[in-house]
Amino acid sequence: MARGSPGSRKQDHPHPSALADEQPCGSPRKEREPQALDCADEANQQVCADFGITGFPTLKFFRAFSKKAEDGIRISNPSATVRDLRHSIITHLEQSHDAWPPACPPLEPASADEVHSFFQRNSVKYLAMVFEKSDSFVGREVTLDMLQYENIAVRRVLSSEEELVKKFGVTSFPSTYLLLRNGSFSRLPVHMEARSFYTYYLRMLPGVTRGSYKLNVTSSASNVTTTALLKHADRSKVYMADLESALHYSLRVEVTRTRVLSGAALSALKCYVALLAKYFPGRPFVQTYLQALDDWLRNWTEPELPRDVLKEAMKNKADDPHPAMLPTNVTWVGCQGSEPHFRGYPCSLWTLFHLLTLQAFQSGPDKELPLEVLSTMRCYVRNFFGCQECAQHFEAMAAESMDKVLGRQEAVFWLWSHHNEVNARLAGSDTEDPKFPKLQWPPPDMCPLCHKEESGVHVWDEPAVLRFLEGHFSPGNIDLGYTEPDTELLARERAAADMRLSTNRPAERDGETERDKEEEDKEEEDEEEEKPPEEGAEGEGGAPERPGSSELRRPSIVRLNGKAREAQDDIVDLDSFSEQHFKSKALRAAGRRRRLSKRDTLHGGRLCIVLYLLSSMCLLGMYTFFRLRMRSRKGRPGFPMA
Repeated sequence: MARGSPGSRKQDHPHPSALADEQPCGSPRKEREPQALDCADEANQQVCADFGITGFPTLKFFRAFSKKAEDGIRISNPSATVRDLRHSIITHLEQSHDAWPPACPPLEPASADEVHSFFQRNSVKYLAMVFEKSDSFVGREVTLDMLQYENIAVRRVLSSEEELVKKFGVTSFPSTYLLLRNGSFSRLPVHMEARSFYTYYLRMLPGVTRGSYKLNVTSSASNVTTTALLKHADRSKVYMADLESALHYSLRVEVTRTRVLSGAALSALKCYVALLAKYFPGRPFVQTYLQALDDWLRNWTEPELPRDVLKEAMKNKADDPHPAMLPTNVTWVGCQGSEPHFRGYPCSLWTLFHLLTLQAFQSGPDKELPLEVLSTMRCYVRNFFGCQECAQHFEAMAAESMDKVLGRQEAVFWLWSHHNEVNARLAGSDTEDPKFPKLQWPPPDMCPLCHKEESGVHVWDEPAVLRFLEGHFSPGNIDLGYTEPDTELLARERAAADMRLSTNRPAERDGETERDKEEEDKEEEDEEEEKPPEEGAEGEGGAPERPGSSELRRPSIVRLNGKAREAQDDIVDLDSFSEQHFKSKALRAAGRRRRLSKRDTLHGGRLCIVLYLLSSMCLLGMYTFFRLRMRSRKGRPGFPMA
């Protein structure tokens, strides 16, 4: 069940109670239990959006073994009585033929053969048979009520099962008979033939005990009663914290519940934001935010607006020369309740539209666009307000008399009078905060001149009421207490933007092409080859380097990772930047020339060795030739002897 807590919706109907007395079928797993989810809580926004919850109360039924959000079956008319809801759930459960939970007892009528052989196939101590007509739900309800109890089983028997009706002597429907293992039976001696009496009697039988199955209950702030520490609030003031919280919740929570906005809903959003940009007397960066969002929506010409695109457009922009920001924290001051589920957003939304009607009234001729604010409020409530029953009540009031408003002053009175009408209807209801009772507003202690009597009957002095409303909802009466200071908000948003930017940098670095990476690796290999191994040798730039030096190259400012960038924001390595980027092409060309020169030198050295060997062999041959020739001459006659 998706619901909205009273503190997060308009206070015009009681809190939808969960089926506390309805026990689930199956093993104790959460997905098989009735769960109530507060979709008015911003923390649950994504979950409720995934399950398609656009308003509350919404009741969806998931058959056993369901795995997808789309498997949920919406139960129609969730605002009906608890009894009708219980019957609807049982009907949907009975239709789960292909996905019947193993631990769920049979809900179909029992036959005579099943009853006759029941104790042969079951080890329980008692069998309770609820005799009823086919359209009765009593037997199925008692069966589910007794699911968590051991040593007893419950079966429904229809009045058309003549053999069993005759055997047990049944004369009225419904009625319940208890059958024991020894074959004896008796009719349950209850005061009234009703579900609650049957269940109570069966649970009191000797040997019937609660089993190991227990319903898991998630403890949360919604079911723990605490005494809230109330902020000091002046009733005579309007608090900006309430107004900004209303804007944040309406735009970022209620509007974005739908996956795609189109048609009337998209038009309603555009009108709502345009009205806010025109009349909301917010802080400068909030006004800039609303104006920027309005411009963006005006330029959106597609017939559909996806939720993800809209949420991206609604993000704060703190890094611009003119920051556009709407605080994301929700703080109730004038609209605070004594407990978290009281007042809050509904109160702030009323306050916001009262403020807008007065701003419109004071900004132009009285007869110009009389329904400018009221029609926008009507469209917003109809398309986005989470409490469906509340929206229906407001639409009924609007349909009855809103079109009769002929001027902006009448619009002010229309909203004021109908707000008091809602307060009168809700006074004393379960949704009323006991510490902030529903009163006709403004009360006499706030505006004595607004009240008077005529013939012993209370009436409103409308001129005095108008003067009070103009003063109360004027920009000069808006208190900035409890709002986050401008400088702190701006610093926090800029820090968050820097964090997002630094987180995205590794992804940008991963986007480099493989070619750039290969060239970078090749340059590093060339540099390693060019380093001379001798101690005291000079590097490429002529500076001596020590072979054992642990000094690292200064990193380029472009290559820094996110953390290094944050730690060195004030240190810009211009030499490294120039070397790595402005001279990269020249360095690669020089590297290629050096490689070619080295290869040519190697080839030249080899050639020199070959030539040297050839010349040496030639000289040796010449020496041998002349040596032998001289020896031959010495051996001839007439040759002078030494």
